[in-house]
Amino acid sequence: MSLPTSLSQHIIRRPQRIALLGHIAEQGSITRAAKAAGLSYKAAWDAIDELNNLAQKPLVERSVGGKGGGGAKLTAEGERVLRLYQRLQALQAEVLGSDEAASDFNLLGRLMLRTSARNQLHGQVIGIDNHGRNDVIRLQLAGGLSLDAQITHDSTQRLELEIGVEVVALIKAGWLELLASGAPATPGHNCISGSVEAILAADDGPSEVRIALPNGLVLCALAQPGALKALGATEGDAIQVQFAPSNVLLGTPV
Repeated sequence: MSLPTSLSQHIIRRPQRIALLGHIAEQGSITRAAKAAGLSYKAAWDAIDELNNLAQKPLVERSVGGKGGGGAKLTAEGERVLRLYQRLQALQAEVLGSDEAASDFNLLGRLMLRTSARNQLHGQVIGIDNHGRNDVIRLQLAGGLSLDAQITHDSTQRLELEIGVEVVALIKAGWLELLASGAPATPGHNCISGSVEAILAADDGPSEVRIALPNGLVLCALAQPGALKALGATEGDAIQVQFAPSNVLLGTPV
């Protein structure tokens, strides 16, 4: 029996969560397995819930009560998935024999990520600032550009974000707002300067505006004809694009 596609992708992109299965098999306890994996008890159960939801059959079952106060063990399906993960580890060690090969593997993970968001930017976490229940994640993009993303603290933990982790920032085209070059940005918003690469007018509805950034990347924004006319923006003109940190979604492709 083959694995569901969603679980197969999870094994490739989130191997540390599959490794948790190995700790459960060894420890027979979520508490001890979480400690061995360097996770909180809650994070361990969140990972297990996600794995069980992705699999066709539960991978972990929990026993309640008993002398030790209960425990956890892998189901037959969980043991099968763990064996598959261990085979993948051995294969990965053979394939990724150099830093260049590992970098290429990460690139493939990003290329395989599918999403409805038009704008996908690869970045690296360079700062995490806590603001109550939310965290502001500062990302370093190619060419020295940076942006902020606001996500919940629970999301920061679930994605296991820390300084140096590579992520993909997702921004829907409709969340970008165009500003004239030199115009003041909304306080607290990300604001990036670029130039209008192309304007693709629609028969009805907003036009698609492609903005070339200094680092060679391109953002896609949507703008109503009236807004474009007010900006006086034409192809080749300098322009700014702003967006709120709360409108930046983060994903870890591998």
